[in-house]
Amino acid sequence: MSERSAEDRRAFRMEQFHDYLTFERGLSDRTVQAYGRDLRRWMDFVVGEGVARPADVSVGLLRSWVFELKDSGLAPTSIRRAQSALRTYYGFLLAEGVIGTDPTDRLDSPNLLRKLPDFLTREETEQLLDAPDPNRETYWRDRAMLEFLYATGVRVSELVNLRLSALELDDGFATVFGKGSKERLVPIGGPARRALGRYLRDVRPGLDSGGGDGRVFLNARGRPIRRESVWAIVKKAAERAGLAKRVSPHTLRHTFATHLVEGGADLAAVQELLGHADISTTQIYTHLDRAHLRRLHARYHPRS
Repeated sequence: MSERSAEDRRAFRMEQFHDYLTFERGLSDRTVQAYGRDLRRWMDFVVGEGVARPADVSVGLLRSWVFELKDSGLAPTSIRRAQSALRTYYGFLLAEGVIGTDPTDRLDSPNLLRKLPDFLTREETEQLLDAPDPNRETYWRDRAMLEFLYATGVRVSELVNLRLSALELDDGFATVFGKGSKERLVPIGGPARRALGRYLRDVRPGLDSGGGDGRVFLNARGRPIRRESVWAIVKKAAERAGLAKRVSPHTLRHTFATHLVEGGADLAAVQELLGHADISTTQIYTHLDRAHLRRLHARYHPRS
């Protein structure tokens, strides 16, 4: 590394940002490395334009950088990933008091060619969550299941394998095991905690005949509920809610992520909540590009 590049890294606080991602945010090595590559390319560009400090970068210069990326043939998904890294970086500088304003707030993102998965509006989500039949004995189970899917964004496989020992309702968290048996902690909002509490107190004991295997959600025979049954419950709720869209458990996962990003959530945090191994998978949700906000679930999720 040349003396000049070392000076640039100190001026742009790259080492501190790397430590922030690694130790404070706890992001994976792969994600931290991807952020580093994108930011080095950005720093080379702005330094080449005569900028010596991140506080001196203007919105106009950032837009020139995006055009430079486009002209280099970079795919829209890669450009969005680079912009996400830059927003996280400037959010860090803002929190540290290094800058007073964030120039990425007004930075537009290129359109993606990839089609966004179906998701529900907030009004449609409320209709779906209110749809289970209150006259059925399994009302609180079905309500808790829908609330949990939307509150956490878990996959249906993670839902059916969820164990009682993984719930920390008083603290508002659950531990789930995703692809490759990777463990992650997900927050549970107030409505989901209340529905789960009611189900666990009033319904599950009557369902469990000893064959529940410690799973949270059981079927009418007291066995762990199957994926197909979850799909059927979600589909029935969508029909009762009068929704024209095709709704599945995965629709609620997409809805969870979309509403977080729409509210201003940091893309890397959404990646962690969804359990995506690579942030490029999460890029599809950045069609709802907003200003970078650092606090996440409790403040921005509509049912936290």
